[in-house]
Amino acid sequence: MTDLATLLHASRRAARVLAVAGTEPRKAAILAIADAIDASVDAIVAANAEDLERGRGTLADGLLDRLALDATRVAALAAAARELADLPDPVGEVTRTRTLENGLELTEVRVPFGVVGAIYEARPNVTVDLACIALGSGNAIVLRGGSAAEQTNAVLVETMQRAIASVGLPAESVQTIDRFGRAGATELMRARGLVDLLVPRGSASLIETVVRESQVPVIETGAGVVHAFVDAAADLEQAIPLLLNAKTQRTSVCNSLETVLVHRAIADEAVPVVVDAMRAAGVTVHADGDVEGAAPLGPEGWATEHLSMDVAVRVVDDLDAAIDHIERFGTHHTDVILTEDAAAAERFLAEVDSAVVMVNASTRFTDGGQFGFGAEVGISTQKAHARGPMGLPELTSTKWLVRGTGQVRA
Repeated sequence: MTDLATLLHASRRAARVLAVAGTEPRKAAILAIADAIDASVDAIVAANAEDLERGRGTLADGLLDRLALDATRVAALAAAARELADLPDPVGEVTRTRTLENGLELTEVRVPFGVVGAIYEARPNVTVDLACIALGSGNAIVLRGGSAAEQTNAVLVETMQRAIASVGLPAESVQTIDRFGRAGATELMRARGLVDLLVPRGSASLIETVVRESQVPVIETGAGVVHAFVDAAADLEQAIPLLLNAKTQRTSVCNSLETVLVHRAIADEAVPVVVDAMRAAGVTVHADGDVEGAAPLGPEGWATEHLSMDVAVRVVDDLDAAIDHIERFGTHHTDVILTEDAAAAERFLAEVDSAVVMVNASTRFTDGGQFGFGAEVGISTQKAHARGPMGLPELTSTKWLVRGTGQVRA
């Protein structure tokens, strides 16, 4: 048995304890993690500084931003953990009941998956979010956070393990396999029977690799080629601040705006206003000819996830053309229509096939914390099991409990 297999067997044992531990011990573990993070802020920031120093010159600015932790961001991790601890426990929730004619009583209840694996990169905040969501839903978790954040993640996991053990739950409820490198990630993807579910978070190439190579069931958290459609009936005074927030509030995340589509009926008025506002905010505008003075599109064209101060702008003939563009080039993550036309809004909501579809709101709200989940496992862009921001209920499965009085099938 390899060292990693030994670690995964320990995770399975921890998962069995967590599944029957009850709500209060698991909530106590999350609160203990929050307190331990607050008490360890200096050590966490110091470890993060080592990772940042090593990453400068090799990591893109967007990844460096995601990697960085300061005292404020560390405090936010602890605050998110406390918020999550206050949420309802999904484990044991009854989802369906039925009594058959023969008297058998059927009850469907939520149960933990068991052992959840996560593969991600340069996101130390995800280390804490995933650990707390796993505990809150009764799962053990195995983390592969990548070399970019290895020092930070090591300190975070050690801190969380001490906290979990302090309330009497297995320290192995949260484990990291960073020390096993890429070979560890490959073995994790092949650990069917030891790992029940795998969640990748990161670049499109990382997610595609996990989806393609994993022998463990995967929940796909997709890249975010996020669109805003400025309809003919848009209120431009409301639209401009919204577009700027969606693009510039934080550019390195998957819910940031990447493409603005403008209805041709108002293009002469709206496009210059949108472009001028973006440029004034420091955003580079890209287009393929519809927008005067715009930079050319990159090699991926309209399918580009910039994750930077760049945005694409395109004029489309109407609502149908906007929906067609989103279907062709989008990633089924988040898309928004800006309009005062209720009928157009309802059509957009109904016909755009994305995990989150919005009317007159910033796409930056696609987030587990903003949705009231405390934190998120990721934003699922698939259609099976879970879609959109994933919180506690999305890390549970179900099972049927059947209670009889001696019935036999004829």
